[in-house]
Amino acid sequence: MAQLTYPPVLCYHRIGGPLELGVTRVGRSVFARQMTALARAGWRALSLDEFTRTTHDVRRTFLLTFDDGYASLATHAYPVLADLGFTATTFAITDYVGKTNTWDVRYTWDRLQHLDWSGIERWRARGFDFGSHGATHRRLTWLEDGEVQDDLSRAREVLRNRLGPEAGRAVAYPFGAVDARIVRHAETAGYELGFGGVKAEGTRLDVARVPVYFWDRWDVPFGLRDDLLGVTGRFVAHASNRCAVGTSAMRAIGYRLSGIGNNRPIADS
Repeated sequence: MAQLTYPPVLCYHRIGGPLELGVTRVGRSVFARQMTALARAGWRALSLDEFTRTTHDVRRTFLLTFDDGYASLATHAYPVLADLGFTATTFAITDYVGKTNTWDVRYTWDRLQHLDWSGIERWRARGFDFGSHGATHRRLTWLEDGEVQDDLSRAREVLRNRLGPEAGRAVAYPFGAVDARIVRHAETAGYELGFGGVKAEGTRLDVARVPVYFWDRWDVPFGLRDDLLGVTGRFVAHASNRCAVGTSAMRAIGYRLSGIGNNRPIADS
């Protein structure tokens, strides 16, 4: 596939809620300050459809994304964005909609709740987009071909059935883990757009994103900066994202020990 130049893409995970031992939580006040500063500086958050049709870098536009689809987004993130006239795209783990995050290592005292379908449908009606983060949040590059195809296809089908055809057009690969084999499976499953990590290939099924972690506290996050701080911040974010391989390994062991096999949630604990 040919390389394309898209506007920059930011990737948040958790906004507000309980503190965690991991790096993905961004405080609500930090998030609100960043979004407010961007709006005042003339930045505009694109819808997924606008982003799909914009194959060149348009000044001061960006795609704002959330991975995992935590329920706290409806309390701490979406209202902030709605007040500013911003939109966002949330990539949901379809097997865990309305459930807790037993797919993850426990970084908080209690398990965290994901958005349920009624919440997703309510915010989608207000102009927010939703896409696929796979069915199980397993690292796709570690799975056999049949498992990859099942995970990606099943997630897309669920989203299309619940939200309509547009919800099945884009996928964000769990952990940003993608290679040529996964791209082929995503294309076979019917996705038009796929999001990888900081060092993505730049093709339509491997678009780069810069994650925003708890240390990214500037008014303009690293992923939207073109100065030395931005370059350094993107490098650190890439390195941190690569360290998530430990989470994948621990969860893979958990799947094996539980005998779960293919693509089903681990029971809440």
